[in-house]
Parts: sequence; structure tokens; C-alpha cells
Amino acid sequence: MQIPLFPLPNFVLFPGQVVPLYVFEQRYRILLARVQQSGEAFGMTQILTPSTEDPRPLEARLALIGTLAHLREVAPHEDGTSSIMVVGGERFEIQGLNTDEPYLSAEVAMRPMQEETGDTTATIHTALGSRLLSDLLRLRPEASDAIREHAPTEPLLLASFASALLPLSGEERQLALEAPTLTERLEALIGALPIEARNLN
Repeated sequence: MQIPLFPLPNFVLFPGQVVPLYVFEQRYRILLARVQQSGEAFGMTQILTPSTEDPRPLEARLALIGTLAHLREVAPHEDGTSSIMVVGGERFEIQGLNTDEPYLSAEVAMRPMQEETGDTTATIHTALGSRLLSDLLRLRPEASDAIREHAPTEPLLLASFASALLPLSGEERQLALEAPTLTERLEALIGALPIEARNLN
């Protein structure tokens, strides 16, 4: 499966996240026109190192695991730029890159999370999700009412919701995205919290 790529520094899109983006570079205007016409998703992957610190070309500085972005809304502006809204979909792994277009595209393979077996899996996910939410509320007391109102109950979506609100580095977000299982993703997010925010009981 080949998809166009929209890489960004210090940004990781998680499944179910709804994110606003501003499209201004000419190559990404071309990408946007393509996906508007075709209806296909595009890939979002993190730029791991800035060009000022790493002289290698962009394609050598990308995380190999990213997330499909499904276009929800497009608001074009008079200057040719656009404000768009995307929602995160499936996780993918880059198998190869194509530089023939003005923007990067990639051959990718879908990388769904590993299925966890066992009678207690759902209970573990619920418990970890509850702990993550309580830690998030402890970290962000000024936003507790809004967090309680908007926090998803499904653990996968709760992990995505929390990742957008936690003070995580790009590396920490990438590690959470790459976690093989939902249990490991939830544990990675909890482990990345400042120690003062964690429920250590």
C-alpha cells in the first residue's frame, strides 16, 4: 500500500485523535489536493531530528511507525493555504520511500496492535485506563471538569486522549505509539508521567 506522507517534528498522531493542521508549504498543498480528489488517507510520521542538527535528507530522519490521517474538514484560504481537520486511524510501518513527487510517499504495511489473550485482559485495560485518567486529573487539576467531560471510556481512545494532554517529549509519544500492545501503551504513558502526578498506591 502506497500513501503520501505529511511528516511533522515533535508530533505523533494517535488512533482516534482529531487534530487541526495548517497546510502552507507548496508540496503539502499538492498532497492535500490529491487526497481531496482521491478520498484516500495520508500518513503522518514524526521527524525525529531537525535539519539544523542532522544534515541528512528528510527521508533519513523519519520515524518508521506512523498513523494514517483521514481528512474530515478543509477550509481553504485566499492565499492558497488551508486549515484542515484530520482524525487518526490505523498504525503503519514504512517499508520504503518514494521521492518522485514534490512530497514524500511511502510503501507501508499496516501494523495493528497485537491482540492480547486472557480472561483478565479487559479488566487490566480498564484498570490501567482508570489509573491514567486519575493521574492526568492530578497533573491537570485546573482542567479537571473538561477532562472528565471529554475523556473516552474505551481504553484505546483514552490513551490517545491522554497523550495529547500530557507533557511528553516527541520521543515518549513515539514510544507509546510503537508499543506492541494496548497494555504496553497505557503503561508507557503512565510511566512517562512526572513522578508527582502518579498514583503510586
